[in-house]
Order: sequence, then structure tokens, then C-alpha cells
Amino acid sequence: MFIGELISLGVALSWTATALFAEVGSKRMGSLPFNTIRMTMSLLLLIVTLWLVMGVPYPRYADGSTWTWLLLSGVVGYVIGDYCLMQGYIHIGSRLGQLFMTLSAPTAALTGRLLLGEQMRPIAILGMVITLSGIALSILSKSDNSEHHGIRFKLPAKGIFFAAMAGICQGFGLVLSKVGLTHYDAALTAAGISGDSVFANAVLPLPVSVSMSFAATTIRAYIGLVGFFLALVLFNKDGLAQLRHALNDRKAMWCVLASTIFGPFIGVSASLLATQYTSAGIAQTLFALTPILIIAPAALLFHQKVTLREVLGAIISVVGVCLFFV
Repeated sequence: MFIGELISLGVALSWTATALFAEVGSKRMGSLPFNTIRMTMSLLLLIVTLWLVMGVPYPRYADGSTWTWLLLSGVVGYVIGDYCLMQGYIHIGSRLGQLFMTLSAPTAALTGRLLLGEQMRPIAILGMVITLSGIALSILSKSDNSEHHGIRFKLPAKGIFFAAMAGICQGFGLVLSKVGLTHYDAALTAAGISGDSVFANAVLPLPVSVSMSFAATTIRAYIGLVGFFLALVLFNKDGLAQLRHALNDRKAMWCVLASTIFGPFIGVSASLLATQYTSAGIAQTLFALTPILIIAPAALLFHQKVTLREVLGAIISVVGVCLFFV
């Protein structure tokens, strides 16, 4: 009972940890080297995991439709979304960067309505307004210029753009993943395999419904690694030199490892698993608790000054997210 909800809460805690490690690592390495190394580590962990839970180091029974949708999800959620998220961390930090991840809920709701036919009641519009109001409360302030009265952004515009894009891509990518998992489930059913069964030759006898979440994450990780590596070498003249320098930064590498374990490995796999037990909307609602959960550790670890206005903004945004799915 409430399995999907408990998993989703665990995802929020996992993403809180990965956001803190990712802020330190991405600021030391740069977003593209950080994501390239993180995707490599994640893919290696996932391949080993598939061998343990499926008996083979690749997604068994995944058909063309499954690969297509999950690769598309990887492009949106990993390549574009994670790049924007790391850039957001560099410019405005993980605490405020995570605030914009509340945009994933309205994005998931709208995309789920279009692609999956999931219902979105009129109260969802109110939820969207409240979510945006909470974000605005945190990032806007009165102008201190005597000649120009009004409001202004407290944060760099570039950081706001990247963080907002990250939130949008996460919500869109989650729904694309759910479509991919639907096709994967159909392929398994066609092969005569039920969600409660266990793959033959599996070292760890986990139910197929659990194993397929790791398989789906592996497919997304393949395109994530390819996308980040190509971006690193094509859009940076010294991309490989940056990568070598990053690999020699011991502190940054520990941050990459921790971020990998809590993020692409545990967090993303668990987020896909959560959608198997609850709707994409409810899952996104609980994932959205991260902006609140991250406030205290970010303030303690990074010695950030947290204002009451920012705390209220984060709480209001999460409340708005909840209204999408009450």
C-alpha cells in the first residue's frame, strides 16, 4: 500500500543528495565534463545491475518502440535537462536551482494529458498559478534603483533560464519514459512474461516490474553518455583536455561518484519504478519536495543566507504542485 508514494519520497531524498554533490562537482569541473563522467559511471553501474537482475548486461525483450521512446526520453531528460540543470547550479546554486524543478509537475501534467490521455482537472490551473507564484516570490524583489521603481530578478537571468528549462525537461522526460515503459511492458507480455515473474538466470531474483525500470534507465543512459560526450568534443576546442583535468580532480571525482549513485542510478531508476505503482502526476508531486528538503543542508554546507521569503516561495511552489493531483 502506498508503494509508489514511498518510492517517490525516497526519490526526493535521493535527488536532494545528488543536487548538493552536483553543485560542488559541476562548479569544479564544468557541466559537460561532469555529466560525461557521471553518465559513464552510471552506465557501468546499470550494466552490472542488469546482469544481476536480468541475467544479461542489456535490456532483455526491449523492442524498437521501447528503445525509441526511452532514447527520446534520454535526450530530453538527460542530455538537455541535466545539462541545463548543471548550468543552473553553476549560476544560482542547487538550492534555488531545485526550486525551478517544481515546473516539472505542470509539465508532466500537460504532457501526460497530450501523450497518455491522463485527466487534468480545472484545479490544476490554480496549481500552476500557485507554483509560478512561489517561484516568483523567491526570485523577484523590489528594485533598489531610485530612478526605476518596480521589481527585478534577484538571480542571474542565465541561471533562471537554465534552471527553468531543466524543470520543464524533467517533467517532459518522465512522461516520455512512461510511454516507453508501456511499450516495454507490452513487449514483455507478448513474450509471455508477467510483471510478478523473475528473469531466468538472474543472480538477484527481483520481479520483472522492478528489473524493467533499471533496463529503461540503462537505455536512457546510453543516449545520455553519447550526447554529453559529443557536446564536449564538438562544442569545446579543449574538451578532451577539460575531461582529463576533471579526472585528476580527486574532490570533484568523489562528488561525481556520489552524485551518480544518488542521481542517475538510484534516483532515476526509482523514479521510473514509482510510475509503475502510481500516476506520473502523483510521483512528480512527491519528487517536487526536493526544493524544501534541500534548504537546511544547503544552508549548513554552503553557508548560504536563506531568507523567509525564499522559504515561503519554496513551500508555496510545492503546494501548487500538490494541487495538480489532489
